[in-house]
Amino acid sequence: MELGFVKLIQSLYNLFSIQGVGLLFLSVALGLFIGAMPGLTAVMGVALLTGLTYYIDIGNALILLIGVYVGAIAGGSISAILINVPGTGAAAATLLDGHPLALKGEAGPTIGLAAISSTLGSFFSMAILFILTPLLSEFALKFTSIEIALLAIFGILICGSLTSEEMPIKGWISGLLGLLISYIGMDKITGYQRFCYDNPNLLGGVSFISCMIGLFGVPQVLSVMESQAHRIVTPIKGSVIPKISYLFQKMKLILRSGLIGVIIGIVPGVGENVACFVSYDIAKKTSKERELFGKGSKEGVIAAETANNACVGGALIPLLALGVPGSPVTAVMIGAFLLHNIKPGPLLALESPTIIYDVSAILLMASIVLGILNLSLARIMAKVLQISPAIIMPVVAALCFIGAYAINLSVFDMKVVLWVGILAYFLRKMDYPPAPMALGIILGPIFDENLRRALMGTNGNILPFFTRPISLFLVMACIFSIVNQSKWLKRQLRNTWKRVTSR
Repeated sequence: MELGFVKLIQSLYNLFSIQGVGLLFLSVALGLFIGAMPGLTAVMGVALLTGLTYYIDIGNALILLIGVYVGAIAGGSISAILINVPGTGAAAATLLDGHPLALKGEAGPTIGLAAISSTLGSFFSMAILFILTPLLSEFALKFTSIEIALLAIFGILICGSLTSEEMPIKGWISGLLGLLISYIGMDKITGYQRFCYDNPNLLGGVSFISCMIGLFGVPQVLSVMESQAHRIVTPIKGSVIPKISYLFQKMKLILRSGLIGVIIGIVPGVGENVACFVSYDIAKKTSKERELFGKGSKEGVIAAETANNACVGGALIPLLALGVPGSPVTAVMIGAFLLHNIKPGPLLALESPTIIYDVSAILLMASIVLGILNLSLARIMAKVLQISPAIIMPVVAALCFIGAYAINLSVFDMKVVLWVGILAYFLRKMDYPPAPMALGIILGPIFDENLRRALMGTNGNILPFFTRPISLFLVMACIFSIVNQSKWLKRQLRNTWKRVTSR
C-alpha cells in the first residue's frame, strides 16, 4: 500500500503541469457542457473525443476522456434542476426533487448542493479505485485464456441488463450484432478472411472507433433534431454555494450514497443511471423527511448526485482490472485504451504498471476541478441551455465524421459512421440499445482469440472450463446473469422450486 501511495504521488506530480492542468480544466468544462445539454450524452461525448485523441499521448488522452466523463455525469443535474429535463440519464432521479426546489426559488443553492455532492461522490470513488483495483489486478493475474474467454462471454451476456427489464433479449440481440461486426476482417490466428466480400477496406476489420461514433453520435443527433421542444429555464437567484454545516449534517447520507454508487459501478453493465435511482430510493426509505421526497427534498438531490458520480470510479475498477466495462461509457473507453495499444484486463498491471495510479490521480484532480467549475459556471450553463439544438446538433454531426476521418485519414471510416449510425437509429426506434452492440464489437475479438487459444491448448477438450476454480465461478456467473435478466426463466425456476418443496 505504501508503494501504491508513492506511485500515486508520482502520478499527481506528473499531472501538475500547465498542459495537464489546463487540459483537465478544459475537459471537465466540456463535460459539464455535454452533460447540461439535453441530447448530448456522456457516452456520445467520450465516443466523439476518443477518435480525436489518436494523435496525442495516452496520458493526455486519459485526462481528456476521464475529465469529460466526470463532468458530463455531474453536468446533467444542471438541466434537471433548471428545466426539469435531465441532461443525462444519470440525473433522472435528481430532477424529482431538484426542479421542485428550483420552482421554490432555491435553484442556486440546489445546483450548489448537487455540485458539491457530485464532487464528494467522485472523490470517494477515487479512493476505492486506488485501493481496490491493484488488489483485483493481482487476482486477475491468475487468469489464463480460458478465464479471459469466459470473462468476455460474461461481458457480452450482461447486454440484457443494458435495456429495459421487460425485454432483455433486445440487449442480447444488439450485443450479438456487435459480435458479428467484430468478426469482419482477417482472422488473427489463421489469417482467413471473414465477411470481407472481396472489399480490401474490410481486411483490417471495421474501425471500432468509427462504430462507436456511429452508434452513439449519429442517432442522437437525428433524435434530437426530430423532437425539438421549447425550454423554459428557471433563473438562478442567490448564491450557489451551499451551507457547509448542512453538508456535515448529511455526511452519513453522502458516504452511504457514495458506497452505493461505487458498488453499482463495479457491477458490469449497470452504470450511473441505475445508481442514482437505487441511492435515491434507499435515501427515501431511510429519511426522517420522506414526505418531502418528490416535492423538494435536498436529501434526494444529495443521494442521486453523490451516487451517480461515485459510480464513475466504480465503473473504472472492472475496466482496468478485468477488461469488463462497468458502464456504457467505460465500454467506449475500452476502445480508447486499445487505440493507444493498452489492453485493459488481467495483464494491465504488468504491461502498463503505472496506468492504474495515473487514472486514480486524474480522477482525484478531476474531482477537485469539478467542484470549482461546477460552482463557477452554473450561471453560464443556465444561459447555454437557451441555445437551440438546431445550432448545436449540426456541429456535433460534423465532429462525428471529423473524428472518424482523423484516425486513419480514411473516407471509408466516414462511411462506416454513416451506415452504422443509420442502423443504430432504426434499432433505437425499435428499443434496441446501442451500448450492448458497442460491447459486442469490443469484446468480440477478445472472446474469439482466447476461446480458440484455450481450445487449442486443451486439444478441443472443454472439461478444463468446468474444473478450474476461477473458470467454474465465471461459468456460474454467466448462468446467473442469463437467469437474472430473464423474467421467464426466473418464473420457471420459481414454479419448479414450489413444486419440489410442496411434495
